[in-house]
Amino acid sequence: VLYKEELGTGTPLPVTPEVERVKRNQEHISSVLYKESVGTGTPTPVTPEMERVKRNQEICSSVLYKENVGKVTPTPITPEMERVKRNQEIISSVLYKENLGQATPTPVTPEMERVKRNQEQISSVVYKEGLGKSTPTPVTPEMERVKRNQEHISSVLYKEHLAKGTPTPLTPEMERAKRNQENISSVLYSDSFRKQVQGKAAYVLDTPEMRRVRETQKHISTVKYHEDFEKTKGSFTPVVTDPITERVKKNMQDFSDISYRGIQRRVVEMERKRVDQDQETLTG
Repeated sequence: VLYKEELGTGTPLPVTPEVERVKRNQEHISSVLYKESVGTGTPTPVTPEMERVKRNQEICSSVLYKENVGKVTPTPITPEMERVKRNQEIISSVLYKENLGQATPTPVTPEMERVKRNQEQISSVVYKEGLGKSTPTPVTPEMERVKRNQEHISSVLYKEHLAKGTPTPLTPEMERAKRNQENISSVLYSDSFRKQVQGKAAYVLDTPEMRRVRETQKHISTVKYHEDFEKTKGSFTPVVTDPITERVKKNMQDFSDISYRGIQRRVVEMERKRVDQDQETLTG
């Protein structure tokens, strides 16, 4: 702790590929010089366990190398790679703990808690003091339109910069997880809708600009309708005549004749007279 307090503020340097290459070369040179000064050793047999560890280390090195590379074709992480990665993390954790010496734990006293809270509050106050005063501006329809256009442009540019990926098959497990996620999203959306939107009316100002746009849209729709009508005027669509169509056509013609000639009205009157006669016969 005292050593770190005496150190000044340093400038962090990014680890570039060139620095990595120089570091690896230095390690190779050190290894060569070390081997030259070593005498004759006793060879040890290469056991299957050593072969397995060597392969795992090569796989881990390959994975770490690919993480530092730029845009490449993504490869799926297989269960074997996950297992090797977990084993490597466990080994690293064990080796790190073995190299640690014995430390003396210090309790977190109320004074330390108070100093920590004061420091957080001072940092927040200093940050807010550096901010100037701003003027709020209303969100106009024009600003909304520009924002939507910018989102569309960003989406198009983002898709253009995407590299070609390797498609992965949709397994039943992935389909099930997708359906479950959609159901959960639907339930959360419905709850939020019931709490915030349901039962509340949305008020929209009827400005002259909105009325002008609405009238223009009506005119465009009318012009489009007449244009389509003029194109289709004089043309017909042939229909296949089958027995069912003929029967329906004949029934419609009969209904039209009955309605036109007034037969339906006379039938109703005759039916009413018959009912009256039946009632008189029953009462008489």
